[in-house]
Amino acid sequence: MDLDNARAQMISQQLRTWDVSDQRVLEVMADLPRERFVPPAFSSLAYADIGIPVAAGQHMLQPKIQARILQAVAPDANEAVLEIGTGSGYLTACLARLAGSVMSVDIDPACTAAAGERLAALNIGNVKLETADAMEAEFERSFDVIVVSGALPVYDPRFEQRLAPGGRLFVVVGSPPAREAWLVTRGSGEGYAREVLFETDIPSLANAPEPDAFVF
Repeated sequence: MDLDNARAQMISQQLRTWDVSDQRVLEVMADLPRERFVPPAFSSLAYADIGIPVAAGQHMLQPKIQARILQAVAPDANEAVLEIGTGSGYLTACLARLAGSVMSVDIDPACTAAAGERLAALNIGNVKLETADAMEAEFERSFDVIVVSGALPVYDPRFEQRLAPGGRLFVVVGSPPAREAWLVTRGSGEGYAREVLFETDIPSLANAPEPDAFVF
């Protein structure tokens, strides 16, 4: 399979048609070899408009969703990013190419180890990987950008509270089949603005609380 052509088609037929116009995002995703972040059996599908299984029930998000995440949070070269859910490490790599530094947390040590090897092979060195349950972890510092790559059935403010002034949080909230992708922005003080970007249905973050069941 011509992976260079598949990558070009991903940009033109998936990203651009899904309102991704940020040139920095397009350039990063056109440059990074996505096929190196998927299991070998799925390398021919690396640029397809599908979620790809990577490990322990986790899935690599569709390219267009990852592109919309990057476009929404718009990290710059001086900013610090927290990613919740390392997964394959592909979105981690994209964030690292755009930002100053990235801390990425995953509950599965196998994902952490595999992502570390992939990032090292591409000489991406501004990433710190940790294995932890993000629903229990205590983050002692603030971040300019936070990306939660698994859905929260019930919105949890713990992540927005770790935003620096002017910081941006991407998170998917709600129950399937129609969850909402939110961009949460912190103002210069303690206020937060929330914007619905689009509807999607991605898997829930591990150990994220579920809403109380409705009882008749």
